[in-house]
Amino acid sequence: MESRTIVVGDIHGCYDELMDLLAQLDFGPGDRLVSVGDLITKGPKDREVLELFITDSRFTAVIGNHDLALRRVWNGENLDLKAAQKETHRELGPDKDSFLPYLNSLPFMIDLGSHLVVHAGVRPNVELHSQTTEDLTQIRTLGEDRESKDGKPWYEAYHGEKFVLFGHWPASEPRRGQMALGLDTGCVYGHQLTAYTVETAALTYVNARLAYAS
Repeated sequence: MESRTIVVGDIHGCYDELMDLLAQLDFGPGDRLVSVGDLITKGPKDREVLELFITDSRFTAVIGNHDLALRRVWNGENLDLKAAQKETHRELGPDKDSFLPYLNSLPFMIDLGSHLVVHAGVRPNVELHSQTTEDLTQIRTLGEDRESKDGKPWYEAYHGEKFVLFGHWPASEPRRGQMALGLDTGCVYGHQLTAYTVETAALTYVNARLAYAS
């Protein structure tokens, strides 16, 4: 089997579902998995997810907004954490020295050539090198508040050269633009974990075992 690059939606500590997905994909030694970020928070097995990504070189990720919040606090910033982030901080904080170097290594985007992986999205008509970290980790719509769910989704206005694979904004089906695809299908909320195989454009889904967050 030829090697594949597989991009997976927000995992949020759903380690068991990730294992189910890898089994369904028959994930092999020559394959690569890229996460759209939010490896941790809200789900039951943050530690197992991080340890997998740290120890297996086939796994890489961009940083998500929840990962970034923990990274900033563990690096000494005074930041108000959300409830789920506080819980992860309590769980993993005593071992942050094991996890922080990895979180510090995560980029805001991964360029796969024809495809670009980011957590939340990109601002249309802005060069990639000029994208802000806030947009890359938070953007949903193009109004005054980038995090608002009301307004024109960024991916409906994006027509760049690279096909963008993103997460952050869960939906029951992958969000679709002409040159973008959203892979967060709400696994942590009891829905599905979704993967996209770059070479074939095939989507693979597994159902969540439980709803871990609401």
